[in-house]
Amino acid sequence: MKIDFSKSDGLVPVIIQDELTLQVLMLGYMNDVAYEQTEREGKVTFYSRSKNRLWTKGETSGNYLFVKSIQLDCDNDTLLIKVNPAGPCCHTGAANCFNETTAKGFIYQLEETIEQRILLNDANSYTNKLIKSGINKVAQKVGEEAVELVIEAKDNNDELFKNEAADLFYHYLILLKAKNIKFQSIEEILLSRATK
Repeated sequence: MKIDFSKSDGLVPVIIQDELTLQVLMLGYMNDVAYEQTEREGKVTFYSRSKNRLWTKGETSGNYLFVKSIQLDCDNDTLLIKVNPAGPCCHTGAANCFNETTAKGFIYQLEETIEQRILLNDANSYTNKLIKSGINKVAQKVGEEAVELVIEAKDNNDELFKNEAADLFYHYLILLKAKNIKFQSIEEILLSRATK
């Protein structure tokens, strides 16, 4: 990457985005040394304008920002870094510095939670028990939830309908996991169809 550090006294703005939810977490600045350290260590390091030194996010709190990808904008003077945050991003304890709460992108967090429950092999986990029962049982459960959703669609209780829709989607994600398919690949198919 040929980052242009010359435009703003050796600093470039850095937008930090959660890799899973795509939520913008914060904005910081980097000089070339902070960028090199970030690349080398895999944790976001900024140049603090107030402290006049390098500052690794999480160095005191432990809430590091683990780098998943780095992108440079079209003018070569702004970075977008997608991260896996180890905890709240803001010093106030909020998830992000803009005090924004959103469910957008939550599906990816849920998909990761499903994977973790299976990896931990917790005997008390419903998700783990279902996946261990095999693909036929998982598929059957998706079918049952779909039928329940259709039944609720014919009534006028929106809350019951939404809950059944959530149940169906959750079990659908378990079925995808059982088939070793990521939700992102389904999104990509839908996106390709949207352009036709």
